[in-house]
Amino acid sequence: MEKNTNSLKDLDLNALFIGDKAENGQLYKDMLNKLVDEHLGWRKNYIPSDPNMIGPDDQSSPEFEKTVNHMKTVLNQLSERIRTESVPWHSAGRYWGHMNSETLMPALLAYNYAMLWNGNNVAYESSPATSQMEEEVGQEFARMMGYDYGWGHIVADGSLANLEGLWYARNIKSLPFAMQEVNPELVAGKSDWELLNMPTKDIMDLLENAGTEIDEVKKRSARSGKNLQRLGKWLVPQTKHYSWMKAADIIGIGLDQVVPVPIDSNYRMDIDALEDIIRKFAAEKTPILGVVGVAGSTEEGAVDGIDKMVELRKKLYKEEGIYFYLHVDAAYGGYARALFLDENDKFIPYKDLQRVHAENHVFTEDKELIKPEVYSAYKAFDEAESITIDPHKMGYVPYSAGGIVIQDIRMRDTISYFATYVFEKGADIPALLGAYILEGSKAGATAASVWAAHHTLPLNVTGYGKLEGASIEGAHRYYDFLKDLKFEVAGKKISVHPLVSPDFNMVDYVLKEDGNDNLVEMNQLNHAFYEQASYVKGSLYGKEYIVSHTDFAIPDYGDSPLQFVESLGFSEAEWRRAEKVTIIRASVMTPYMNRKENFDYFAPEIKKAIQADLEKVYETAKQNQNA
Repeated sequence: MEKNTNSLKDLDLNALFIGDKAENGQLYKDMLNKLVDEHLGWRKNYIPSDPNMIGPDDQSSPEFEKTVNHMKTVLNQLSERIRTESVPWHSAGRYWGHMNSETLMPALLAYNYAMLWNGNNVAYESSPATSQMEEEVGQEFARMMGYDYGWGHIVADGSLANLEGLWYARNIKSLPFAMQEVNPELVAGKSDWELLNMPTKDIMDLLENAGTEIDEVKKRSARSGKNLQRLGKWLVPQTKHYSWMKAADIIGIGLDQVVPVPIDSNYRMDIDALEDIIRKFAAEKTPILGVVGVAGSTEEGAVDGIDKMVELRKKLYKEEGIYFYLHVDAAYGGYARALFLDENDKFIPYKDLQRVHAENHVFTEDKELIKPEVYSAYKAFDEAESITIDPHKMGYVPYSAGGIVIQDIRMRDTISYFATYVFEKGADIPALLGAYILEGSKAGATAASVWAAHHTLPLNVTGYGKLEGASIEGAHRYYDFLKDLKFEVAGKKISVHPLVSPDFNMVDYVLKEDGNDNLVEMNQLNHAFYEQASYVKGSLYGKEYIVSHTDFAIPDYGDSPLQFVESLGFSEAEWRRAEKVTIIRASVMTPYMNRKENFDYFAPEIKKAIQADLEKVYETAKQNQNA
């Protein structure tokens, strides 16, 4: 794989965004106008001898003018509605909600520009330029994850990427049985249990040896509908994204095969519980199809111990011949791996990490913001078979841009389909994306957007590492600020209690009346506060502090929140009665709150806004009582 040695130690993130107050607005307009002019010139200069299709008489007719005016009216209405009813996620210190933030200016400009060509990256003949860009992006994904022979591509979102990961696992795990039917000498002497526990690399090696029978082997794999129930369980942490249930449904293994694994008080998968579950199923001769580790859970930002999953797999295979496919759902946290790669894309030893970060100005202050266990988890990414990564999250590019990367490029042959009117099997062109993906059409503009972002910001500590670092440092400032917050409203004293120190950049907290021992009432307070500080009540554009929320409920989380609930002074019996804790949630993606002077300006503003929203909450409650 080609090595990326691009280094930008002096890169200034402030030059890459339109800005909280459109400070770089003119720069954006100038570059956009230049790109539009180049597109218009491209049209004019293509076979210049061809006549104009729209003449001066057309353009001067009353009907033309009327149509243009109507179009302007529609676009004015569009602008008004979007400006009135959209979330001000660009606001550096006001928006503390979902996974939205400033998007990179080069990504926006590339998307704006490439839309004018309307490329479809499924068919190379309709989008040569952007298909090549997507191929390069996939190679960049693989390099960032440490895959020497990997491959990747862009998908619509993380849900589709997760579905594709399960698709790979299902087909690969079923191949030994297909080989047994078509070419039994490939797996001679192996029991059914051994066939169900073959390592992915061994299966890929055998598939290469299938020769001309490879298509027949694929026909007899899980895509035929055979052996689906034999493949075993798909283990996911309780912090799983809801897409895994949909994926199991669509891919045909069934919801009953999806088994949640308990999480610990840090909201990471409990590795001891994982081992117990695997051994329990093994005792029943039920195999494990695969295990999902999450890097950046969407509700807590937790990073599962991927390294511990890898070590467990090695131990189980060595001792008992148990092997499972490993997928990392890093839709949210995947780009953070850039924090650990030096300017030559080599993984930085932990002892050198703080020094390298300082040399590359990743953080504004010399603090240890990366936990050792998080470092170890990211280091083990290259041991997983597949990884979900979303450029439209921490890649800071426009929607919709998910992504998936696989460890071994040979794996893509297990899911491939070839439509001759779109691409010819074996054709000598650089990108046959459509043969190896779920989508039947996809925007070339998305690939151009991600490509431009990657080539502006290298996927290592000199580029994206700085952007991810800015977000993480901002999250820690926010977390530290929340720890000390107290309010007095309607004669009540209210304290803020953050959930856990963030692994990544998600910060959660609750508001609690001092002395309250009723968890249901605390949940009601937090939900009422969320309504005041979100789209639910009032004008979004006028809100001075915007948040999101979630519930950690027993059906999904088990008792993992119990330690936090007890730390607030509630009994276990109260937890059983309420069955959930309502959390205020913030994805701190802003690239501006890492700087102390910026945060220090907004901190008192946030405190005033929380005070005002709490006063509205208690006033509303009083009015409801008196009604």
